[in-house]
Amino acid sequence: MRARAMLSHRPGGPETLRLTEMHMPEPEHDEVRIAVKAAGVNFPDTIIIRDLYQYKPERPFAPGGEVAGVIDAVGAGVTGFAVGDRVLALPIYGGFASHLATPVENVMKIPDAMSFEDAACFIFTYGTSYYALADRGALAEGDTLLVLGAAGGIGASAVELGKAMGARVIAAVSSAEKATFCREIGADDTLVYPAEMDRDAQKAFGAEIKALAGPGGVDVIYDPVGGDYAEPSLRAAAWNGRYLVVGFPAGIPKIPLNLPLLKNCQIVGVFWGAFTKRDPARYAEHCAALFELYAAGKISPRISDRFPLEQAAEALQLIESRAAKGKIVLMIDPA
Repeated sequence: MRARAMLSHRPGGPETLRLTEMHMPEPEHDEVRIAVKAAGVNFPDTIIIRDLYQYKPERPFAPGGEVAGVIDAVGAGVTGFAVGDRVLALPIYGGFASHLATPVENVMKIPDAMSFEDAACFIFTYGTSYYALADRGALAEGDTLLVLGAAGGIGASAVELGKAMGARVIAAVSSAEKATFCREIGADDTLVYPAEMDRDAQKAFGAEIKALAGPGGVDVIYDPVGGDYAEPSLRAAAWNGRYLVVGFPAGIPKIPLNLPLLKNCQIVGVFWGAFTKRDPARYAEHCAALFELYAAGKISPRISDRFPLEQAAEALQLIESRAAKGKIVLMIDPA
């Protein structure tokens, strides 16, 4: 029996991936092998294949840092997992494949009531947003939360979690269609920003945020976009506000440091991947809380598109073009 994977053989865009048959991976010590049923598609997948991610795997490799499936082989030294367990895993890469061998530290069991596609679209986005809002942003009931890029997978998770935590949520997006999507998932207010931001557009964007937020301003700003959208968002911060740096696909912004002084606000980094390794006990608490919210129906991955493994390039192109709403998933038959 052979495995299948969408492999990157050279740096480049989604079009460079090739569906390849390969030897079945065998789990090493403290590893399990997962017969992958579904793989989440995320922004890091688009840059790891271009060698622009902080981690650069040896080629050939498959992108895909988020999967769900069934354990079908267990390596030596593994405890707590067995063949047949339904699991999700966060391997950094390798997930766009029919089978994946990965260390057990990357793996967790999923509830029986959770589908594989939901599990493959769960921890990466909700985990990031929960850590950002609860730990780094100290979001409290009654706070006003501004979410940029709110219709994307990570932004949508912040909208849902913000509402679950009792905040008033303003969703900022790039189209009226995305604004409708955000209202459907619970946003209290929406605003549409332009694709390009000159100085006049920045001032108009900032004024619109302030008009929606009211005289108190925005308590927490969740920014997975960056670029020219950052400064006008920060200018709308409340006294003692928290600006959360989550990502910057629009570019790394340059912030005038007089702003946090005048606002008495904080600019706070959110490096979720490092947090999960540095504080595994707290990470486990977060995951338990997220599964409880899922079971209660307060959060649920908003999957807008499903593709077979061989169409992974199309899925990645949707992410690159920022056309995706919610999550995109690859549905994989490991047989």
